[in-house]
Amino acid sequence: MQRVLSTHLLSNHRLTGAMLQRIWQAGIPAVELFCARQHLDYRNPSQIAELGYWFRDSELKVHSVHAPMYSDEVWGRSGPQSVLSITETSLPRRIETVNEIKRAIEMAEVIPFRYLIQHIGVAHEEYDDRRADAAFTALEELAVFARQRGVEILLENIPNAYSSANRLVQFLASTHLALHFVFDVGHANMDEGVDMAYSIMQERIRSTHVHDNDGRNDVHLVPMVSQGGTVDWPRTMRLLASRRDQYPLVLELREPAGGAGHPIDIAKESFMRLESLIQ
Repeated sequence: MQRVLSTHLLSNHRLTGAMLQRIWQAGIPAVELFCARQHLDYRNPSQIAELGYWFRDSELKVHSVHAPMYSDEVWGRSGPQSVLSITETSLPRRIETVNEIKRAIEMAEVIPFRYLIQHIGVAHEEYDDRRADAAFTALEELAVFARQRGVEILLENIPNAYSSANRLVQFLASTHLALHFVFDVGHANMDEGVDMAYSIMQERIRSTHVHDNDGRNDVHLVPMVSQGGTVDWPRTMRLLASRRDQYPLVLELREPAGGAGHPIDIAKESFMRLESLIQ
């Protein structure tokens, strides 16, 4: 399985060519760019142009881009108006959210990528038919906008009432949207379980998010390196390897606490340990 590292690992720092070069030197051939404005400011033409020049001269590829979750630079702490959710029922707010996501998709004109990773709603959101309809309307518009730029939208299983494996499949069946999935191992571990979620989603999986947790909190631990994880990695890697040509192995990690070593070196170690389970 191809290695891909999400820059979520470095999302508290401005993304630079030096960071990307270190990822390439660690033997990781592709990245998922994480849209957080303190890290990758999709609104900033200078940063996008700078990264575009860097990628044109590099062998490192961009597999995917994670859509922004907040419009501010402090993880939504500036207030509820900064939260970006396509389930927003207020039309003006939803238009703002869709336009913000479109700005991220427009990066493909400078930095080509194949997939945009999109959430339906926010963590722990309860189900509401009106909000599900709002998500359909937003995704219908975003899917057309993305296709015009060679990008496909992937829906992610996250811990809320819209985005369990079952709910995602039901959503696509009822809306007839021709979309696929990113399978998030850590989120599945917090919901119906990795085995069950994978069995439901497997036909439509086009990418992955691989991280660990305690089964309750979405802490994005480093698989087979961090303490406190509860995912059964030998079993999970056998599942993922059963369709290894269908998607890459994408590590989406939180930066470990200070003193644990360089984050990219820790990610490399995790890749090696995971891969050893299926060799």
